[in-house]
Amino acid sequence: MKTLARNELKVALAEQRTLIGLWCNYANAATVETLAEAGYDWLLLEMEHAPNDLPTLHAQLMAVRGSPTFPIVRVPVNDVTMIKRVLDLGTANLMVPNIRTAAEARATVASTRFAPEGVRGVASSTRAGGYTRTTDFLARANDEIALILQIESREALGELEAICRTPGVDAVFIGPSDLAADMGHRGQPRHPEVQAAIEQAIRVARAAGKAVGILFTDGDVEPYIALGVTLAGVGSDMHLLVRGADALAQRFAPLRGR
Repeated sequence: MKTLARNELKVALAEQRTLIGLWCNYANAATVETLAEAGYDWLLLEMEHAPNDLPTLHAQLMAVRGSPTFPIVRVPVNDVTMIKRVLDLGTANLMVPNIRTAAEARATVASTRFAPEGVRGVASSTRAGGYTRTTDFLARANDEIALILQIESREALGELEAICRTPGVDAVFIGPSDLAADMGHRGQPRHPEVQAAIEQAIRVARAAGKAVGILFTDGDVEPYIALGVTLAGVGSDMHLLVRGADALAQRFAPLRGR
């Protein structure tokens, strides 16, 4: 028998520590296992825009276990059943996309909590519950969930302070691409109007005492860290592979066909 471990990512978010992470777009456990020892604070296991399903996610969570890196799972949709099943697989760190209102934030918090604080279905026979071996799982699981809500629309920006002050929300994460599209600048996350909105969002979240994150896959996140971002995504496995592969191919291109 064992007891539930303290969620150190939740602690780090509350303490506003700067955490550097990488997106994992490939639904592959070996890729995650390779990256888990690279020195990043966190890896985002992607379900929204990647072909991950529950079995592949299960394998990825096992691959990162025992490493110094925190796994965060982004669910594909804000759905109580999907959230329940992902939590049952053993992640305590959840990112939920496209939260637009404080009411949605409250409902999402409820999806991650057992009754009476929420509506998550109760089971301790899962991987999260140590297959019944974690004796205090049901008593403490609610307290150890780290919930990160994505801010990706003008509507969400208008309700950002209320979202940040929703009990149970540990961090907000700005989605530059979706925000740019919603603002009429699809494909232009660096547009001045989008950047101004991002900077204002960071200020609002910080003033509400909430950790705030952002991803730019070109690694150029230092200006956002200077503004107060503490959950900084600096790249992705896919972008690293594409850039490395393209650079190597270009290096040897003059030798081809000789």
